[in-house]
Formats: sequence, structure tokens, C-alpha cells
Amino acid sequence: MLTAIDTAQGWVMKLVRLVIRLTPYGVLALMTNVVAVSNVQDIIKLGGFVVASYLGLAIMFGVHAVLLTLNGINPLRFFRKVWPALSFAFTSRSSAATIPLSIEAQTRRIGVPESIASFAASFGTTIGQNGYAGLYRAMLAVMVAPTVGINPFDPVWIATLVAVVTLSSVGVAGVGGGATFAALIVLPAMGFPVTLVALLISIEPLIDMGRTALNVNGSMTDGTITSQLLGQTDRSVFDAADDVEMAHR
Repeated sequence: MLTAIDTAQGWVMKLVRLVIRLTPYGVLALMTNVVAVSNVQDIIKLGGFVVASYLGLAIMFGVHAVLLTLNGINPLRFFRKVWPALSFAFTSRSSAATIPLSIEAQTRRIGVPESIASFAASFGTTIGQNGYAGLYRAMLAVMVAPTVGINPFDPVWIATLVAVVTLSSVGVAGVGGGATFAALIVLPAMGFPVTLVALLISIEPLIDMGRTALNVNGSMTDGTITSQLLGQTDRSVFDAADDVEMAHR
């Protein structure tokens, strides 16, 4: 039975790697289509939100790096080892589809036990998604608040936003566009019209790619730090060069 499962897993991983090789061509086609059917002025106006979103994503990646450093883990080596999983998450826009690569990166390239890696990867696709819950919806609410006469710096309003975002983050689908549906919960709860979400649908794929990469990185960071704190990380695997890892795969 175990042999059959291992064989099936091997075939699934081969299919995933095939998708990784072909995904850039599909992304190029999708981006070309969006540019061709969109007005240039509209793209420029929405560009500010895209830039602000990726700035926020970069800050969160920095937070992950600080957490890794505080727990005795070299962040540069960590990011280099999990890069295959992050690149697939970026292009696929699906945290759920990246679970196999996330587990593989943690176990074979970082030295995290499979039990911890599997729990962190699967749990992180529905709860605690930094890109969806921790950043996008909160930032969207803060940017929309002034347009409806709400002070986004009001402590009571901020506390309410944090509570709503945290509670509504449970059960968010780890698939492309999941944050858009999640925003439909947060905006009405904060007193904003749902129609505001429609304005961002056109640029959703561009932002969603970065959000998904952050979600996956967050789950792998959780698994790595948990393993480190429990003293179960195989440092020989983490310290091994990439070419040595590939030779034993």
C-alpha cells in the first residue's frame, strides 16, 4: 500500500514540475491579453495600488526574514532553498496547489521533519495567510476608508478592522482569487460598499501572484521556525549546498 502511495506521489511531483516549466508561457499569454483589452489610462491609475501592494508584500517578506534571523536561521539561505516553491506559488496563484512543493522544500532542502512540514503547509493554506488576511484586505480597507469619510487612523476603527480581518481569515480558500471573495466579507462588515471590489478585479491577478507567494512563504517560515524551536531540524540538510541536494533527489 505504501509503495503504491509513494509511486503516486512520485508521478504527481513529476506533473507539478512539468507545470512549473510550462507556467511562464501561460502567464505571458494572460498578461498579453490583459494589456491588449485594457485602456492605458486605466492601467496607469490602478498602477499605484499595485505598487503599494507589492511594497506591503516586501515588508512582510522582511518580517519573515527577521523572524528567521531571531531564531538562528540564515534568511538568505532559507529563501534560496524555498525558491522553487515560491516561484510556483507566484505563477500558479494557488497555495493549495503548492502544498507538495512546500513540503518537499521543507523536508528535503531545509531539514524539517515531514510531520511538521505537512502540518504547516496544509494548515497555512486556510488559516494565517499573510498575503490574503494579514495584508490585502486590511490595506484595501485602509485605502478605501477616506473615500467614505472614515478616519483610518482611529484606534477603535483599527481594532475593529484587526478583529474582523482575523476572524474572517479562517477558511479562506487557497486558490487563485480567494482574497477577492474574502474581501466581500470584510468590506460590508466595516461599512464599505461591496461594489468597490469590482474596481480591483482587473488587476487582481497581478497582485494575487505576490500574495500567494507570501502565503506559502509564511507557512514554510512557520514550519521551519517550529522545527528549529523543537530542536528537530536536520542542520546538515539545511547547510548542504544546492548541488548536493539535487544529486540525492
